[in-house]
Amino acid sequence: MIRHSIARFLCCGLLLLTYSTIVIQDSISAANRNAGAEHLQQIIDAAKSGDVIKLPAGEYEGPAIINKPLTIIGGAAVSVRNESNQPAIEIRSEQVELSQFSIQHSPSGESSAILVTADGAVIEQMTIETRGFGILVRDADRGLFKENTITWFKTKKDKKTSMAKKQNGIDLYNSHDNRIEANEIYDMRDGIYLENSDRVNVEGNKLYRSRYGFHSMYTKGTTLVGNVGEFNVTGAMVMGVKDALVSGNSFRKQSENVNSQGILLFDVQTSVIKSNIVEGNRVGIYVEQSSNNQLRDNSILRNFMGIQFLESEGNELNNNRFISNVIEAEALDSSGNRMDGNYWDAFQGLDVDKNGTSDMAYTINPFYQQLISKTSAYQIFFQSPGMTFLSSMFSDDQESWAKDHSPLMSQASSIDDNANLSTGSSVWIGLVGALLLFVSIFIILFLGVRKQ
Repeated sequence: MIRHSIARFLCCGLLLLTYSTIVIQDSISAANRNAGAEHLQQIIDAAKSGDVIKLPAGEYEGPAIINKPLTIIGGAAVSVRNESNQPAIEIRSEQVELSQFSIQHSPSGESSAILVTADGAVIEQMTIETRGFGILVRDADRGLFKENTITWFKTKKDKKTSMAKKQNGIDLYNSHDNRIEANEIYDMRDGIYLENSDRVNVEGNKLYRSRYGFHSMYTKGTTLVGNVGEFNVTGAMVMGVKDALVSGNSFRKQSENVNSQGILLFDVQTSVIKSNIVEGNRVGIYVEQSSNNQLRDNSILRNFMGIQFLESEGNELNNNRFISNVIEAEALDSSGNRMDGNYWDAFQGLDVDKNGTSDMAYTINPFYQQLISKTSAYQIFFQSPGMTFLSSMFSDDQESWAKDHSPLMSQASSIDDNANLSTGSSVWIGLVGALLLFVSIFIILFLGVRKQ
């Protein structure tokens, strides 16, 4: 027994000594790595104006300021870590390009991974993890921000960080004629934020799990084209904007918040919203205090509310298709909008002259929305026989109701090539159905019956 006890004691001591040696070696290695991490500022200071710097694989320390024309190129194994409250990289000079390396920016609050205060910056193919802003652009024009990935920097202590404590992925203020293209931004407060920044092109970006995927305030000539937004509170918040183009975007599954919308237009003037897909949102398109806009060729699918107007006049709604929305449309204090040639799947029209449009107008009855706005509990009676009967009895002030004067009889006339979802889905459903039918017949004929 004594021999076994001594043996166990020696084994435990040997294991403890081995573990301690490993821990010490790891600590020394980590210290050596940190001591060996080169400051990015030293490399920048040693470079000449106009140089192209190709960073060798490794980890570099921030913060760094670039105050001369430079191109800095990294690689998959190149990273910059910054624990300072200063930006990891600050661009103060024109003709600066950054590409193909990662930044981990750990300070929270108003700091940013990259701060741009000079014209003509090019930032592309960067991977940014930040607890502040991703790319912050101030008074800087004609920049290009392309194919970057920006996300919230999570630590082991993080369980769930509220959006109020986060910052924006790409944030522009008083910065004009910039291009923001093909970036992927998720888990930030707002994916892309523009304020007082005119003629900015936002194209082909993917924006997930933010408050507003895209947020534009007080801008002119903004183009929002071909972007994807999903699982945000609102896909695109467009506010105080003139002469904007919102085209070819896909905003799906903004539905977890009571204030969720696919596209929200507030105080928007003389803008074009066309060929977008808004699907599975609480409200597909919400329009408030907006006028003289064109909304056409949009696919508004499977939302709780298809489109909602509030205090908005002079807008044109043409050639859109409304399919499988719980409530197709609502218009309150919005009598001056022109609606023609849209497809409404809940409408049964009459086409005597066979021209593809109904000879009967489609009138949007506001009774239900006015009722639930006063007593929300009445929502449980939605589409009940009693609610339908009461709606039919409500006929006051019909001249002020929103009305499509020539609704389309078939959605085929209103399908845009960019939004042809239902047709594709129907084809796949038909193929799967045919396959299941064939398998069922085969089982019944050859396997289902056996001779005894």
